[in-house]
Amino acid sequence: MVTRIKKAVFPVAGLGTRFLPATKAMPKEMLTVVDKPLIQYAVEEAMAAGIEEFIFVTGRGKQAMEDHFDLSYELNETLNRRGKTAELEQVNAFLPPPGAIKYVRQREALGLGHAIWCARDMIGDEPFAILSPDDLVLGEPPCLAQLVQAYSETGGNVVALMDVPRDQTDRYGILDTPNPQDRLAEITGLVEKPKPADAPSTLSIIGRYILHGSVFSHLDRHEKGAGGEIQLTDAMARMIGTQPFHGLRFQGERFDCGTKEGWLAANIAYSLARDDRRDQTEQILARYR
Repeated sequence: MVTRIKKAVFPVAGLGTRFLPATKAMPKEMLTVVDKPLIQYAVEEAMAAGIEEFIFVTGRGKQAMEDHFDLSYELNETLNRRGKTAELEQVNAFLPPPGAIKYVRQREALGLGHAIWCARDMIGDEPFAILSPDDLVLGEPPCLAQLVQAYSETGGNVVALMDVPRDQTDRYGILDTPNPQDRLAEITGLVEKPKPADAPSTLSIIGRYILHGSVFSHLDRHEKGAGGEIQLTDAMARMIGTQPFHGLRFQGERFDCGTKEGWLAANIAYSLARDDRRDQTEQILARYR
């Protein structure tokens, strides 16, 4: 029987330089898609997958994000006094239970692997999930819930996969598998940002992972990889062959909200997917066709 996934890590220490000047004084994770910040989507996705502990790896200037997941007594009182019960429900329904969110600082920007390593004492040797708020997935069931279901079948480690154009493999972690067409494929190798000619496939890992706690023994080495950073994929690659490792072709559409184009596309797609926004969105789009 596999160990239930109860903890999730959210690497949210980045500066968001691709969105300057908007992110000069605001965390990039607080950029909104329709009417919710990216980090809220990630936390709600984790909650839907049964996560009970939420570990944020933060940096300087992230206070707004912490405040978002706290009670706002003044706001609650104002909404209550004005009889705005729907709005009062909206600003409180997504809050995890008291004590469920924990914060740890990543003092230096040394890569995703280093960010995850910073959460090691809060994870221990348990299996855990990782969610990157930059990767927004529109679909049902939510992406992490799909990974949890796959993990219940395979145990070990499971990551979310998508196909990318071959000329873009140098932007992603690319996997090697003997069964690239399978929805749930065994992984036999991982390469971080390979040149198109050297890529073993066009299957990329997106920002959803379930990993065994033993990954920290590899991250402890602080070995630098692609881009001179401590890469999570390098640590994962060392685990292959020692325990089950699978990739899941998730159901849904992924948006890279770390880019302006991806963020804009997400706003349109999420608006069209909502009954209360679809008609207005279609009218706006019609103006610019």
